[in-house]
Amino acid sequence: MGTDVINPATGKKVRSFVEMDIDDVRSIIDDVHQTWLSWKQTSFNERAKYMLNASRILKEEKDKYASLMTEEMGKVKKAGISEVEKCAWVCEYYAGNAEAFLQPQLVSTDAAKSYISYQPLGVVLAVMPWNFPFWQVIRFAAPALMAGNAGVLKHASNVPGCGLAIEELFQKAGFPANLFRTILLSSKEVSKVIEHPHVKAVTLTGSTPAGKAVASKAGEMLKKTVLELGGSDPYIILEDADLEHAAETCVNSRLINTGQSCIAAKRFIVVAPLKAQFEKLIVSKMQAKVMGDPQADDTDLGPMAREDLRDDLHRQVKASIDAGADCLLGGRRPDIAGAYYPATVLTNVRPGSPAYDEEMFGPVAAIITANDEKDAIRIANDTSFGLGAAVFTKDVKRGEQIAEQELNAGSCFVNTLVKSDPRLPFGGINESGYGRELGVFGIKEFMNIKTVYIQ
Repeated sequence: MGTDVINPATGKKVRSFVEMDIDDVRSIIDDVHQTWLSWKQTSFNERAKYMLNASRILKEEKDKYASLMTEEMGKVKKAGISEVEKCAWVCEYYAGNAEAFLQPQLVSTDAAKSYISYQPLGVVLAVMPWNFPFWQVIRFAAPALMAGNAGVLKHASNVPGCGLAIEELFQKAGFPANLFRTILLSSKEVSKVIEHPHVKAVTLTGSTPAGKAVASKAGEMLKKTVLELGGSDPYIILEDADLEHAAETCVNSRLINTGQSCIAAKRFIVVAPLKAQFEKLIVSKMQAKVMGDPQADDTDLGPMAREDLRDDLHRQVKASIDAGADCLLGGRRPDIAGAYYPATVLTNVRPGSPAYDEEMFGPVAAIITANDEKDAIRIANDTSFGLGAAVFTKDVKRGEQIAEQELNAGSCFVNTLVKSDPRLPFGGINESGYGRELGVFGIKEFMNIKTVYIQ
């Protein structure tokens, strides 16, 4: 069966890929497992040498990789270049820190000697999305390979070129040919991959329904999972916030990757006295963003990744307006080729509407009014998700207390936008998933945390 790659900026087919037969995929997994048996014996120094090579190649070929992302999923090219540079950073981070993170830890017990050892599990299946087609993969692969694991990537069907380019990247960097492989397979076949006895764990970044399906199958097979799922991140703007800075940050966060980011700001919760001024600032700043050719240097908003995704977003906008929201900007599909959707601002957003209850995966800001701080925190936590959250206030201690103690999310930021960082753990709670990527916690997710006890 063939898969067409459609350029979302033009709506035209750019290439086709043939999906693999499931028996061929099983054979690939067998090969990866055999390679892993040797790879797990390699030193951290050897692994780091290849990982630093990967970082160098990413930097040298960032323009090529960014152009591939632009062609396959419409990413604004300058954002694609930044994404590749961040991938290089995470490679360097784990090349330099993996050995220290995974050192055996002595524990004082009644034994003559007892300690904790970290041993790799084996082949990890990565089911990855299209929105950050390099970053989502590399942030898993860098710690996994440095820890002595192997990887099999099932990438989103609209970015097969990115998936194959990442496989090639690791091979060019010097990693064994079958240590990290990309499989071109439909989503309905993923359960068969999870069943393979050499697949020891699964990591998925994607929608909550996709996470539930993968977790269910992995649970049936008693295999470890890490899930980074959707989000409806709240940003609280309190009465003492620097309003200009808050609005600028909110807009920048909302429009990252044309709004197609799990940790983009999605619900702006502003206390009542600031509502009118905040709305004015948000509309002005959203209106100033340039929508157009993702290859152009002055473009802020490219197309969405697919026309069906654009249409789903428009349905959510219309349903929210029907439920009582007011549209201050945008909200209409442009009559042009490609999967474009304009920067849109909804206010007076109410519970029961998509803009309040669902993840809006595109350039749509939802403004919700709160009576005061307590009410703002209640609204922020009134969600099934729990990925990221932010609060804006000039009282930093107040903001820190709210971020640490009051907001229910995996990452809570004060006076800035939520973002991932190789040095810090990243992940969510509730319907935003479980487990952690990045930092010291991320590299330990797919390890056998083994007790050794000597009498």
